[in-house]
Amino acid sequence: MNVSIITVVYNGADTIAEAIDSVLAQTYPAIEYIVVDGGSTDGTQAIVAGYGDRISRFVSEPDEGLYDAMNKGVRMATGDVIGILNADDLYRHPDVISRVVETFAQSGADAVYADLVYADRTNPDRVTRYWQAGDYTPGAFLRGWMPPHPTFFVRATVYRQYGYFSTELRSAADYELMLRLIHKHQIRVAYLKEVTVVMRMGGVSNSSLQNRIRANREDRLAWQLNQLKPSWFTLWLKPLRKIGQFYRSISPTS
Repeated sequence: MNVSIITVVYNGADTIAEAIDSVLAQTYPAIEYIVVDGGSTDGTQAIVAGYGDRISRFVSEPDEGLYDAMNKGVRMATGDVIGILNADDLYRHPDVISRVVETFAQSGADAVYADLVYADRTNPDRVTRYWQAGDYTPGAFLRGWMPPHPTFFVRATVYRQYGYFSTELRSAADYELMLRLIHKHQIRVAYLKEVTVVMRMGGVSNSSLQNRIRANREDRLAWQLNQLKPSWFTLWLKPLRKIGQFYRSISPTS
């Protein structure tokens, strides 16, 4: 099984090298690594170019936003399975992709997801939150559930059958994609019960209260775009479920 990993970046010179290093350190041998840059002006391009042919494809050009760039990467990908690693995130250990591939093989699933930890932006070793995804059960999205998107690997055939990221959304297109694939089209998913990704705090939808309010509005639009109706409590439960992430403990080797 060939795996394509896509990193989208714009002016990410302070973190992009760690993200790339975590991909290149993976022990799984059949990885296609694609970096899509939006025309950075802070030295990001030089950092990426410095890795030479260790990066399978590197494109740097203007785009129409984060999800347009992700779609560009997905369309370029040639792997059987596609994952997306943000430019300020990193894989937690070198065997992440091997474990993901094993889970696909054992389960026959269309998508695999895992757990994620949030870390201090300047010190990714200092964990501040633990997102324990848990097993998926039908109807879970109605109860405010979603898997962590940076841990989400999908078969390329699923993208081709059910579509890509919606560029109508600014911060919730990852939620909309997973809602569409898992809840609406009921693709088969498998849970890899371990932390695979370290996410630095300060993402697009979490960086301010105003952005969080906008994200909640976009969550509702995600349901509308799919002609789906959430329960009255769905969009309240979704942010409330995050509270427990601050109180879970995690060992360094989990």
